Amino acid sequence: MIRWLPALLEGARVTIALTLCAVTFGIIAGVFLSLGKMSKNVIPNKISSAYIFFFRGTPLLMQLYFIYYALPMITPVLTINNRFMAAFIAFGLNSAAYCAEIIRAAIQSIDKGQMEASRALGLSYGQAMRLVIIPQSIRRLIPPVGNEFIMLLKDASLVSIIALTDITKATNNIVGSTRSALVYIPAMILYLIITAVFSFVFHKLEKKYAVYE
Repeated sequence: MIRWLPALLEGARVTIALTLCAVTFGIIAGVFLSLGKMSKNVIPNKISSAYIFFFRGTPLLMQLYFIYYALPMITPVLTINNRFMAAFIAFGLNSAAYCAEIIRAAIQSIDKGQMEASRALGLSYGQAMRLVIIPQSIRRLIPPVGNEFIMLLKDASLVSIIALTDITKATNNIVGSTRSALVYIPAMILYLIITAVFSFVFHKLEKKYAVYE
């Protein structure tokens, strides 16, 4: 089993990096999508709503297949040869849809009086959101964003279908070369360790910053 650790740890590095990048992108894009969905302007509202509906309503596996395999069939210009980049795009776009709903719920949980008071002080809608509402909602985002991160971390095993060497792909490679199913034991333990570490981090952040009145 010791001989398997380097390959598994390299797979863990890919899994963690993909999850961190995808969720970071998802949070940033989710802010704009959530604001678009809450907008009274029909165009951004409809576009954001359609985006969220599509990526939440279709399987992540299908989205990954489409980006890596189907896009090149539509036009060679859309070919993505870098497997990590293809996985990042699929996971990032998917995460953005879920984060958008998380952020929207957090923003709408802030008392409406906060916005009214901000506008009464002369702040524009954009300034009120940027300086007052969103900073307050951040503390309420920690628990659901933590859940999204953990779910995406485990869903990262899907990238093995495009031959990106994450933990799952590394495990399958070892099984193929050694014919030993015992490798699944350290692989699952590694997943548990990673999940436990990030769960602990988010729990500490939640305990320190998340405040529910």
